[in-house]
Amino acid sequence: MLVQFAPFVVIFAIMYFLILRPQQRRAKEQRAMVQGARRGDTIVTTGGLIGKITKATDDTEVELEIAPNVRVRVARSGIGDVRAKGEPVKDAPSK
Repeated sequence: MLVQFAPFVVIFAIMYFLILRPQQRRAKEQRAMVQGARRGDTIVTTGGLIGKITKATDDTEVELEIAPNVRVRVARSGIGDVRAKGEPVKDAPSK
């Protein structure tokens, strides 16, 4: 009986180490990258828009400037890649 189950165990072990484990690691890195996005970072959304983060409204949304004076709100889950880590944008001094 043990000999019959051995190939299944070996196949599962191979699938785990070659497919499942690297995929889990990439997903963890993606989550960390998305949560680490801050003002001034240039990002690419999953829809292909490229822009700069101008404001993090809360933990689930950011405000993205895709053109001069054109800002849109994007869910953090919609961030596909952080292209350039920028310095945080300084707020204009209060008058």
